[in-house]
Formats: sequence, C-alpha cells, structure tokens
Amino acid sequence: MVLKTQLCRFSGLRIYPGRGTIFVRTDGQVYTFLSKKCKRLHNQKKRPAKIAWTVAYRRAHKKDQTNAVTRRKRRGTGKAAHRAIVGASIEVLRAKRNEKSEDRKAARDKAIQEIKQRKAKGGKK
Repeated sequence: MVLKTQLCRFSGLRIYPGRGTIFVRTDGQVYTFLSKKCKRLHNQKKRPAKIAWTVAYRRAHKKDQTNAVTRRKRRGTGKAAHRAIVGASIEVLRAKRNEKSEDRKAARDKAIQEIKQRKAKGGKK
C-alpha cells in the first residue's frame, strides 16, 4: 500500500496522511505545514535555510549524504588493443586507416569506372 505524502512548505519534510495543516492565503496560495512549529516560523518570516533541522538548511550547508555515496571514484577503462584481422595484418590496417580521403575517393572512382567498363563490354560470362 502506497501512502500519498505531501511536502511541508517550510521544513521540506514529508507530511503523511492525517498529519499537518493546510493554510490558504487570500490570494489562493496553498501552504501545507507539518506542524504548528513550522507554521509559526513561516509566519515569523524565518528563512528555512537558516534553521538547522530543515531540509533547506541541510542542502545549503552540504549535509546531504546521498551526494557522498554517488561520488565514488570509477576506474578508467583500458585502451583497446589493435590486433590483426583474419586476412589482413596490422600494417595493412594501419595503412588503410592513415590513407587520405582523397586517395580513398580516387580508388573508389577507379573501381566504379572498371565496373562500368566491364558492364559496357558485356560483363561476366
């Protein structure tokens, strides 16, 4: 069973069903408070970030424990090793990788021309 909770507008703590009070201002603004203490401090215009037990204070003063857990250091991944593929040695692969795009384009155009000539001649028999 899931209980629908609300947040206190002053303290930031959860308000469970049957607890807390709702205050509606004349302009229609709704405030939900966990306790009379929260309501009283809000009416005194106290800042939640300056009162030690509020969630706002804990956030402002970096007392949040969840951040400390998530900042665990990760090990770096190792470098990928370059290995030969069946039918091609490392030198062939390096040469192919390092050749310029113009050379690659020229080789592609040459291969296309050969294929077109073969088709014009009659193709494979």
